[in-house]
Amino acid sequence: MASIPLVHLSLTPKTLTKPFLGARSPSFSYTLGAIPKSLHLKLKPKTKSTVTRMSYNPTPATDRLISAVAYTLPFFNSLQYGRFVFMQFPRLGLLFDPLVPLLGLYRSIPYSSFVAFFALYLGVVRNPSFSHYVRFNAMQAVTLDVLLVLPLLIQRIFTPGRTGLGFRIMVWGHSALFVFSVFCFVYTLVHCILGRTPYLPFVADAAGRQL
Repeated sequence: MASIPLVHLSLTPKTLTKPFLGARSPSFSYTLGAIPKSLHLKLKPKTKSTVTRMSYNPTPATDRLISAVAYTLPFFNSLQYGRFVFMQFPRLGLLFDPLVPLLGLYRSIPYSSFVAFFALYLGVVRNPSFSHYVRFNAMQAVTLDVLLVLPLLIQRIFTPGRTGLGFRIMVWGHSALFVFSVFCFVYTLVHCILGRTPYLPFVADAAGRQL
């Protein structure tokens, strides 16, 4: 057949002398030391994976309650700034009706503002048995109360009267202070309920230096 010569030609000695694919030729053999160091595989030892757990210590309920009550001192003392706002917007007073019994009890005590002030400062701020969270909030409330009293002292010195430009400036100032005090009270109250630390600009820095 015609295919027999082709088989004999494919099995020539030259083709049989070639090494198979799996055989290694001496000219192509490399030693491990001849391989560049940059090509060596760096085997890192297996390390045990450590799981880091975050520790969360919630603020106790008593600390939240004391801190929230402390901010009622500057809030109750600043309600007098809202008389012009209530005169202009009578319906706004309905939001403060639930506070009327507490406000009446607070004002029924002689020198209630001074008693509450020194009770917070001497009984809470300077008392190391309370936590830093409670002491900071009490000091911030005391500092805010002092800042809200200063405009009244300035008003008594200059006596702007009931007409003219001085009276208008007083009305604008009282209304702005009332809005500011309400915002501070809501802001600090929400943070205390959530167990977070409220930071009022400038007030927090002044309170932190006293601790």
